[in-house]
Parts: sequence; structure tokens; C-alpha cells
Amino acid sequence: MVQTPKSPPTSVSTETTFILKFEQVGIQDVPSVGGKNASLGEMIQQLSPQGVRVPTGFATTAAAYNSFIRSGGLVQKMRSHLDSLDTENIQALRAAGQAVRDLILETPFPKDLETAIAKAYLELCEQTQNSTLDVAVRSSATAEDLPDASFAGQQETYLNVHGVKGVLAACHKCFASLFTDRAISYRTLQGFDHFSIALSVGVQQMVRSDLATAGVMFSIDTETGFEHAALIAAAYGLGENVVQGTVTPDEYLVFKPTLQQGYRPILKKQLGSKAVKMVYDSGGNKLTKNVAVEAGDRNQFALTDDEILTLARWACIIEDHYSTVRGLPTPMDMEWAKDGLIGELFIVQARPETVQSQKSSSVLRRYRLQSEDNAAAEALSSPLITGQAVGEMIGQGAARVIQSAANIADFQPGEVLVTPRTDPDWEPIMKRASAIVTDQGGRTCHAAIIAREMGIPAIVGCGDATRRIEPGVPVTVTCAEGEVGKVYDGLIPFKVEEAAIDNLPSTRTQIMMNVGNPEEAFRLAAIPCDGVGLARLEFIIANHIKVHPLALLQFDQLTSEQDKRAIAQLTALYERKSDYFVERLTHGIATIAAAFYPKPVVIRLSDFKSNEYANLLGGKDFEPIEENPMLGWRGASRYTDPRYRDAFALECLALKQVRGQMGLTNVIPMVPFCRTPEEGQAVLNEMASHGLVRGQDGLQVYVMCEIPNNVILVEEFAEVFDGFSIGSNDLTQLTLGLDRDSALVAHLFDERSAGVKKIVSMAIDGVRRSHRKIGLCGQAPSDYPEFAQFLVEEGIDSISLNPDSVIKTTLAIAAIEQGTSTFTQPFYL
Repeated sequence: MVQTPKSPPTSVSTETTFILKFEQVGIQDVPSVGGKNASLGEMIQQLSPQGVRVPTGFATTAAAYNSFIRSGGLVQKMRSHLDSLDTENIQALRAAGQAVRDLILETPFPKDLETAIAKAYLELCEQTQNSTLDVAVRSSATAEDLPDASFAGQQETYLNVHGVKGVLAACHKCFASLFTDRAISYRTLQGFDHFSIALSVGVQQMVRSDLATAGVMFSIDTETGFEHAALIAAAYGLGENVVQGTVTPDEYLVFKPTLQQGYRPILKKQLGSKAVKMVYDSGGNKLTKNVAVEAGDRNQFALTDDEILTLARWACIIEDHYSTVRGLPTPMDMEWAKDGLIGELFIVQARPETVQSQKSSSVLRRYRLQSEDNAAAEALSSPLITGQAVGEMIGQGAARVIQSAANIADFQPGEVLVTPRTDPDWEPIMKRASAIVTDQGGRTCHAAIIAREMGIPAIVGCGDATRRIEPGVPVTVTCAEGEVGKVYDGLIPFKVEEAAIDNLPSTRTQIMMNVGNPEEAFRLAAIPCDGVGLARLEFIIANHIKVHPLALLQFDQLTSEQDKRAIAQLTALYERKSDYFVERLTHGIATIAAAFYPKPVVIRLSDFKSNEYANLLGGKDFEPIEENPMLGWRGASRYTDPRYRDAFALECLALKQVRGQMGLTNVIPMVPFCRTPEEGQAVLNEMASHGLVRGQDGLQVYVMCEIPNNVILVEEFAEVFDGFSIGSNDLTQLTLGLDRDSALVAHLFDERSAGVKKIVSMAIDGVRRSHRKIGLCGQAPSDYPEFAQFLVEEGIDSISLNPDSVIKTTLAIAAIEQGTSTFTQPFYL
């Protein structure tokens, strides 16, 4: 059984000068046992009382390494290979690294060191009641796991090691791995002296995750730097496959603030391929081997919800502890494993996260592809390949397809590296790449960490990029379009936009944001604003669910076999097909709500028109053909209609889970296209029947103000709803009597027309007299600065803008409110 000691011993034996048990070391002992081992001891001593389980073990000290190097007379011999080495020369780097490693491996351990390691291993066997204990032997350099340099994967780890002879051999190899090619190159890049660093070896009781699952975990979102999320990656077997990028793992995202309040806020569950797993090798000379994962296991999540939440709670505990110790926020990068024999989870490593935590928060930088010409537009319509985005950047160059590390010398600076998988062995050429594309791996593997440190965009887990990308062709690699990274044919123009956000003025008028895509929510949350004024459910349904809700509820009635097959594939993980809709919608709403928590997030209930609903999978079987869908069966009129009521119930269930189970009570549902106060009350009654009772647990419900009747009967609507949001697009079309979808009258559509402005003014005045809140969430303020000025002068409570307009509009509105500026000319940053 894996053991976690509860308290450290009172003294350290003088006989163990070269050895310290984990219980005897803490974070202050990095110079003696390196970052990895110091952290393990720190967690065993300080965090096991809080429930964090860490396997026991021992560490060789820096003194042990230095004694070995001195006794063997190795320093001058190693310097002769390293002092004048050009690490940019791959062949020279390989030769020097091999020579130094051979020197170390050919030099035997001093007898006293060998005896100390053997004795410590046998004592560990006795402590854990094992005659021959399986251990993990991990390298822990004294310059490692630093807050600004991870040294991730630079030295070796050996798993399933057993017996005194095996442990001694693994320790010897770990000493030699201080001089792997990648470690030499990385230290040179980071400016560290090779001979000012010592290597400690951690010998840790194995967690039998070969019989269960393992992976990595971050207490920060690795792509956006959003600090309130824990990201967990999981696959079957020993965790090295996840770390090294051999598999594409499952990914889970948990919101930390409400988790710590006792809620269950799992924001995302993304199924990975998990094609192979690393297990013990019972025969031959190898300690481990990879075997195929059965299809049934690949097609289900590797962790239960309870396990996800337990790991996330541990991430919070570990982060809080290290932040207290260091006196500043310290996001953490952790490795975990589940023991298949006893069914328990363990933390096996923890280190500071070194990329997002080091970025400046005062400047926003955004990469944008340009598609002015036809060729660029055509390329953007059909990417060559997609995968998981690493780094919110764009890179381009000629594609260099390399199947094996043996061929990395072929790589030329500025090329796009395309390979089956990236791991730290590729580091010497990664720093010279304009971008990296891999078939395998997840966003949390070591290679992804190094790519982020080097500021290189990478797309991992593409599946077959090495086959589908032709060698030598110019490509553009973008990770700036959300979680999905894309590779496009050709060199597509792009630009980099920067905006300073550290000294934005405050405004009386609340500046809110329109957010459509949950995948962009964490990045957008870095833009200073007062919350989300409009998040459209139909965007989540169209892009992340793709199925008509009634097609899930009445699957057997579908007439299209093609739609049936597509829906069956999408819902394969779910016992009830409708659960697919609810979970995906819940995750989408919750991600946006979490990104801006505790600021208000206004979620507009679904407002598809019948022709738009018909385009969803299975939609044609449930949607009427209307002559003018813009004025037909949409918005509030659907929710209580017997033909759609069951589908609306799924939306209510998702909202109830977001607010009740996840604790995201900052969500404010908003009813669109509500024609009469009576219809509004009927919708509230329907919502209440599904547990969403206005006024209960602070629930507010807003209504869109987009029909002239909303303005004419504003006081009556104010008795039904808590707030209003002007939809300038619909209010303009209905005031001017034109169809905004019609190109024939498009030239007459103008929110700035006198009639539209007058009815907007009437709405603001009426709502304020009714002591309710009113904002505007349409396109007009983003497109027309003078319209924003009009709204401010009318005394509107809030304006919700497109993300790219928030900063410049904030500056302009502050100037107006202070009486120092007017919108006589368009304004720009």
C-alpha cells in the first residue's frame, strides 16, 4: 500500500549524510535536494493533514552528487566537452552530451554513496512492508521548478524500478541525465552554468497507476492564464505518456472559487483518444511498455466527477500553500496518479507554473489573421488540419516533417516543425521553429510547456498532421482562434494588436461585453469590463451542440438516417440523448459565467428563428416553413408552446445546474422577443416549474427591449422583469418597418435615425421611472461612436460592446462623462 507519513522525525541520522527522507525536507531545501524532492517533502509535512496524499520516499542530496563528481575527477573532463560548445550545432551538441554522459556512467559510485542508497531503499521497503518495493526514480536538479524556468523534462525518470541493484543503476543514470542534450541546451538558453547545478535523485514508492489512471494538473488555465480554473489531464496507465505527449488525454476544467465554497463546478469534460497506456513490463530488459487501450475504455472518461473534484480541491490546497510560503500568487503544475490496487489518488510532483504566471497583465496582445484577398479567404475556409491550440499566437513558414529525433539535424531555423509528437528531446530545435504541429499529445505535456516558455505557437493532438501536411509547403499555424488550433495552406497575412489596460479610467456607465464563444471567455475576461451584457445561447447550441433539442427528445421520430447516425455518434457517451444537450449547454454557460465571476453575466435564452433551427441536425423534422421567420415563431413565443415546451425545459435544467450545482449565481437569464407582459409572465411561470423562481436565491430575470410594445408598455413589463436590455438590431427594424435580413432595404437600416433614437430615449426614461436597470447590447455602439455618446447622454445604465471595442469605448465614455470630449470624429486606440 502506498503510504503518506503524517509527521516528520525529530532528528536526522549522521549516517545518512548523502540521504534525506522526504519527511525530513521542505521547500527551503532546494539547494540540497532540488525543486522536485523539496516540494514532495513540503507536501508530505504540510499538506497531508489537509488530505493531500503524497507517496513516501527518500532523496540523494547535492552533497552526494558533488562527492561522486569530485571522487571521480570528472569536472575538468566534462568541461573539455562543454566550455566551447555551440548548442546551435546539433551534431556537436549530440557528441558533447554523449561524451559527458559516458564519463559519468563509466565512473562507479563511491562505496559510501552506494551503501547509503542501498540502506535507504531497504529501510523504505521495511517501512512500507514490502520485501522488494517498486519505486519511481526521478531526477531533481537544484536549478529546477523555479518560478521563471520550469526545466521541465530535462532530466530522466525511471518507473517500475525494484531491488537494490535496480535502484543504484537508475540513480546512476539520473546523474548522467543532468547532461542530456536537451538539458545542456536548455541551461544554455536560460543562462545557467552547467557546473553550478547539482542533481538530487528522488526514490519514491510507485503508485500503481499502471492499473488505473494518471496525468497532470495545473491550478491555472495554461493557454489564457485565467487564474481561477484548475486544468486536469488524464489517461490510462503510468503518467509518463501524458507528460511526454505520447497520448491525447482527457481534459477537465474546474472553477476554483465556487469549488472552495462546496459546489461542483466542472466547466468542461473533453474526451481524449487515450490510444495506448504505459504499464509494467514483466519480461525482458525494459521496465515499462505501451499497450493498446480497449475501445470501450477509450470512449469513456478516465476519471469520475468525484475524482475530478478531489484533484481540483488538492490543486487549490497546494496553490494556496505555496502562495503563502512565497508571499505572492503561485500557480502550480502538478502530476497525479491513481493507485489501481487501493483505488486512491496521489500527488507525485508539484512545481510552480512558469509561463502564464510570468506574463505582464498590463498589456493585452492579440494576433489576427487578415483575409483581404480571395486566396487568403479561400485558405481560411478549409484548414489543412486542426488540433489543440498551445499559445495564443500565429506562426508561419515552410513545413518540415520529421518523424524521428534522429533527423532533427535536418531542421532549419524559421520552419514549422511537424512531427508525430514533441518531447523535451526536441528542445534544441524547438527554439528555432516558427511553430510546432504534432499528431499526438495534449496541452499539458512537457513539450507544450517548453513551447509556451519559448513563445512558440504549437498545435498538438492533430491525429495525422505528418501525413496530411506536405513537406516543404508554406503554412500558417494559428492558435489565436480559441481552443482549436488550425493549420492553413500558404502564408496568410496577420497582424498583432496591443492595448494597455493598466490605467483605464472608471465610468458611471457600466461597460459590459458581448461574448458568444465559451472557448474565448477566459481570454476575454482579461479585458477590464463590468461583466457580460449579452451571451447568446443559440451560439452555444449551433457551434457546440449542433443538434435540435427536439431531435434528442424524439430521436425515434427522425426521418433522416444521416442525421440519426450523426446524432448517435455525438451522444454515444450519454445514457439519455437529451443529457448531451444539457451537459454541453451547462458547460458553455458556466464557462462564460466563471470567466467573469462574480460580475453579472446576462444569458439570453435561445432566439433561433425557424429557418435557423431547421439547419441543426434533425431540425427539419420539427420546424415549420415560415414566410418571414424574423417575425414568426421565435423567442418567448416558443417557451410555453406545447410544440417546444419540452425543449425549453432542457435550457432551464442547464441554467439550474449552473446556478445551483456550480454556484454561479452571477448568471441572469434574459427573455428575448417577448411581445406582451402576459407572455412574459407565462415564461416566468414555465421557468418556475423547472426550479428557476424569480427572486429565489437572488435570481433576476431580464427581458430584451426590442419590440415597440416593450417601450409602449414599459411600466407593465417592469412589473414582470428585473431589468431590460435594448436590442438595437430588432428595435431598429421594427421601428423602421423593414426586414434586416433583406438586402433590398438594407440601405435604410440605421440605428442613428431620429425615430430609433427617440424610441430608445423613451425606453431609457420609462425604465428609469420604473426603477429598473436598462442597458443596450446591440451592435450600434461598437460601430458608431456617436451612438454610444447619445446613450451616455441619455443616462443609460450599461452598454454591452463587442470585445474589440471595449477599451476604446471605455476611454471615450470616460471623457464624455468628465465633459472633456465629444464624438465629433471616430476614435481609435
